[in-house]
Amino acid sequence: MNSRERVRKAINHEVTDRVPIDLGATVVSSIHVAAYIKLREKLGLEEKLPRASDPLLMTADVDMDVLEALEVDCVALNGLYNSVGVRNENYKEWVMPQGVKVEVPGDFSVTYDEDGSVLAYAQGDVNYPPSAKMPTGAMYFDGIVRPEDLEKKTDWDARKDYEGQFTPFTDEELTRLEKISTDYYNNTEYSIIGTYFNAGLGDAFHIPAPWLKEVKGIRDVAEWFMGLHLHSSYLSDQFAMQTEISLENLKSYYQAVGDRIDVIGVAAADYAYQNGLLIGKDLYREMFMPHYKKINDWIHKNTSWKTFMHCCGAITELLPEIIESGFDIVNPVQVSASGMDPAVLKEKYGKDIVFWGGGCDPQHSIAHKKPEEIYRETKANAEIFSRNGGFVGGNVHNVQYDVPPENLIAQLQALKDTVPQAK
Repeated sequence: MNSRERVRKAINHEVTDRVPIDLGATVVSSIHVAAYIKLREKLGLEEKLPRASDPLLMTADVDMDVLEALEVDCVALNGLYNSVGVRNENYKEWVMPQGVKVEVPGDFSVTYDEDGSVLAYAQGDVNYPPSAKMPTGAMYFDGIVRPEDLEKKTDWDARKDYEGQFTPFTDEELTRLEKISTDYYNNTEYSIIGTYFNAGLGDAFHIPAPWLKEVKGIRDVAEWFMGLHLHSSYLSDQFAMQTEISLENLKSYYQAVGDRIDVIGVAAADYAYQNGLLIGKDLYREMFMPHYKKINDWIHKNTSWKTFMHCCGAITELLPEIIESGFDIVNPVQVSASGMDPAVLKEKYGKDIVFWGGGCDPQHSIAHKKPEEIYRETKANAEIFSRNGGFVGGNVHNVQYDVPPENLIAQLQALKDTVPQAK
């Protein structure tokens, strides 16, 4: 099988010649620029600066030579704009405070605080307050909460407050998606993975909206979770508007890329933490599920795409609702979280959803154990998840900056060495 055939069979719950693997096909299954530099060196590839098209997460665009060297099966169809609202073009060199040299988009703008932290600006405009911050010693940016005084707020109009947060695709964006997807489809054998994570409801990364120069509404994550109960009709209206825009954008997206892509990332919001859910199942069913069903139903009716939800943490109790919402794929499969036992997940839900990720423990193993231990742990998980198909393997979430390249290579090798069984 080639990569495209392998992924397509796996996401249709068919047995493949080996487990297909992903590294870098989405912004939530990629690799930190610092780890990427070490990986290229370990693979003996030409030295080059990693390109961070999402400079807030500091994830690297995975180059074709790395995909080839590691026999990765997926390739990312990235958009024109990133999470700080600047265009992914005209790259320039930037040195992180830790000394890591990277390439960032030309309009990406930063200043430095007195304590050594780095401040980034929405759309690169330093005439407005900063929208993201890399604290001293950190390796990523966090969105800055620019709060509206909710105690004094009298006009609770979500459509007005969140206007402009999610916008229709421009012709330029769609033409670019068409061009890149056609090139990948005609000139490679990779499975092409598209993303429209702007359809994710209540994504903690979206709440402060680091790509907007000015914001209104609920912008603090803790306030937002309370708002689900205190201001439920307000946030429901925001979800409705977001869904309306998402459906129009997905229609345009399909006109641009057709069935050249195999998967579309729809949501990257986390509804769980290490030991349980952040929102109740009843609340999810009432406020989130109807909107996700509209989106997934349209995709399934009009395209061949499979829909992808990224949701970290202990999501076992929410998986029936995720499946009922129409999602085909769940990622990252955080095997270190409470109740996320691979055998239980596969037995209960393996017929209804594809597991994507699920390599080895991302908190206690991948950065700390020996390569041979990583290999054994990953292979054991892969043998379970890949039974009867329905598994695309990879790291659990992005490969962090402190992961030794030997360990990542061992993890991916274990996936490649796993032949799915029909049982």
